[in-house]
Amino acid sequence: MLFNSLEFILFLPIVFYLYWALRPWVRIQNFFVVLASYLFYGWWDWRFLLLIAFTTLCSYTSGLLMERFRERKGVPKLVCISNITLNLGILFLFKYFNFFAESLISLLSTIGLQTHPTTLSLILPVGISFYTFQAIGYTIDVYKEKIPAARDSIAFFAFISFFPQLVAGPIERASRLYPQFLRQRTFDYQQAVRGCRLILWGFFKKIVIADGAAEIVNAIFGNAAAYNASSLWLGAILFTFQIYGDFSGYSDIAIGTARLLGINLMKNFDKPYLSQSIPEFWRRWHISLTTWFRDYIYFPLGGSRCSKAKCLRNTMIVFLLSGLWHGANWTFVAWGLYHALFFIPRLLSGKKENGNTRFPLLSVAITFLIVTIGWVLFRADSLSSAFVFLKGMVCGGGGMPLLVGLQSRKTLECFIGIIVLITTEFLISKRPDYIALLRRPSFSLPRRIAYLIIAVWTFLLYCIDQSFLYFQF
Repeated sequence: MLFNSLEFILFLPIVFYLYWALRPWVRIQNFFVVLASYLFYGWWDWRFLLLIAFTTLCSYTSGLLMERFRERKGVPKLVCISNITLNLGILFLFKYFNFFAESLISLLSTIGLQTHPTTLSLILPVGISFYTFQAIGYTIDVYKEKIPAARDSIAFFAFISFFPQLVAGPIERASRLYPQFLRQRTFDYQQAVRGCRLILWGFFKKIVIADGAAEIVNAIFGNAAAYNASSLWLGAILFTFQIYGDFSGYSDIAIGTARLLGINLMKNFDKPYLSQSIPEFWRRWHISLTTWFRDYIYFPLGGSRCSKAKCLRNTMIVFLLSGLWHGANWTFVAWGLYHALFFIPRLLSGKKENGNTRFPLLSVAITFLIVTIGWVLFRADSLSSAFVFLKGMVCGGGGMPLLVGLQSRKTLECFIGIIVLITTEFLISKRPDYIALLRRPSFSLPRRIAYLIIAVWTFLLYCIDQSFLYFQF
């Protein structure tokens, strides 16, 4: 079920009413959350439910076993490794088996060995990377005794399957989300209002910006050789805002929906395109995934508290895995390693930042340029297509300019939406108290008018069932 579908527009009010009607009975309320989440997830394909239920049950059981046999040497470690292997094995089977099988066949064919391809016809469950990492994080935290094992099975199932963040994050930690299902929630009107505002802002990002840019982006990336350099740059920049509007828009809707239910989810984006360096960008972009790799991969490998050579190795491993996490394609691997290269100066110099503090706007512009070029690798269908696109951006070419797409009203409103987004985030970054100022009674009428304009604007551009980009990950 998509957030921007008619089904969800009917689903959410019903869930909201029944959820709070069950407020006095926490376990029943949690059971209702599980039922609603499974309905939400099973709307795509009921077979997905078998997989997430199996993952949840194995992770829940492994936590209990690790705690029960804590004093037996080697047993908790064996249980932890077994559950992680099981989860990663399922993820590999559904997401990466065909990719590595085809890559191996291609490699063997280059050295003259002909083999018959063996691939699997499996449907990739939406959001499998998100809830798998959430389950793995829980298992590791229990093994390291950072949290006790979950004993309330219903609350644990709600933690893994909580529908607002199930298919595209944020990737929550058990220490933060699971305890919220153990205590009674109380309805907070102000929190619900803030949740509705965040939902509206998320829909604005998705429908006005992301969906508005999609038409031109698809046209340019679908036939890069046919366009000139300026059109290719336009396509790259529009995709930069498309993926941000799409993914951060989903996160905003998820966080806002959770607030309606009295649940707090972590912030997943923090104005990433205002970053002054690539390291800063990664502290602001997809924060839940970045911190997950930091805590469960980078730090266990030694982090930065080791030799520069090992620190460089750790960084490369993290970004390689981050690229693979996003998809089974060499373009994602190249995208991850591309970003890793920009950490090398910081690692070798030992400085915390690479931004130019004397000229912050210049640093922001350079970082945005680097990120935009990287998104070409991310969006391209293959490395060869990415090379053609990047070559056209540099060398120009005699392709045609993009005129037809720019004449559409939807595209024009997309550009206006981008300006609104940039202006809003810039003002907030310069004045952290900007939102608090706007909440004052004196700003009540202008604020309501602004919300009304955004709501009407988003509604007029609404298109049913435009999927979110990160569902494929």
